[in-house]
Amino acid sequence: MNSYRIPEIAKQYTEYDMIQIHTDLPDFPELRTRLLFAFLNENNKLSSLSELFTLATALVQLGLDTHDLVTVSNEVKEKKASRSRQLKVLAGDYFSARFYHLLAKTGQIDMIKQLSNAICEVNRLKMTSYTKMKQLKMTAEDYIHLTVEIKSQLFLSFSEVMFGHNKQAWPEILRGFVRCELLFTEIFRIETISKFRGSWGYWHISQHGTREERKLLQGEEVDTTKVRTLLHKYNISSQLYQLLNIQTKQLQDFVKKLESDMLQSELFHMGEPFLRFAGEHPKVLEEI
Repeated sequence: MNSYRIPEIAKQYTEYDMIQIHTDLPDFPELRTRLLFAFLNENNKLSSLSELFTLATALVQLGLDTHDLVTVSNEVKEKKASRSRQLKVLAGDYFSARFYHLLAKTGQIDMIKQLSNAICEVNRLKMTSYTKMKQLKMTAEDYIHLTVEIKSQLFLSFSEVMFGHNKQAWPEILRGFVRCELLFTEIFRIETISKFRGSWGYWHISQHGTREERKLLQGEEVDTTKVRTLLHKYNISSQLYQLLNIQTKQLQDFVKKLESDMLQSELFHMGEPFLRFAGEHPKVLEEI
């Protein structure tokens, strides 16, 4: 089986001085990348291409995520901020271009088509999400579903090239891991009130709160004390821990059904941080 070294290979595309000095990049999609690589390596016909396919997909994802960091407005006049914004646009374009180049030079035209279609679906889902948020029609359930689908689409495109039981298992296991990762992030996100807007907790309170509470959330100025009071009132932390606990158990069940003991072992290792984290907070779950 090929050893996993995608982040190291990707550094030749991401560690440019201009990017590192003048702007920040989003986190590398490590978990999804490792998952895809593990599944592709399970098939003898795909193992020789696992590194190429995984690297190309990781670069596309990084390109999309980098563009998501670009501010909507270009009114910032400060030179440093303006340069950072410009480099994010260029970096995102560059990562996307490398994806085309890597697959085209090896004749993987069908994979270019599959990933291109997935990019279109990602953009459609982002517009759906943006519209719901703008119209204040987003629910907490919508937020989880749409975010997971947006993060999964590029990797889901590989369902067509997998075989046997893995073809059926891949979508559910991928979404399960992405959902765990998202819930894990949301638990820590509520600790920083400046990041609260647009979070799962924000949409949950918007969905179930009073008119006055919704008005408070939608205000331009964030009242830290009042928001923390709402977080406590609606048990946001406890609910997120419960959701993570449920999801980790469901994910365990999916992984146990895999036919490959080696793949099972690798996936349990990947999911261990979520299992350990959920297991460390039983008192929180009992408060619900």
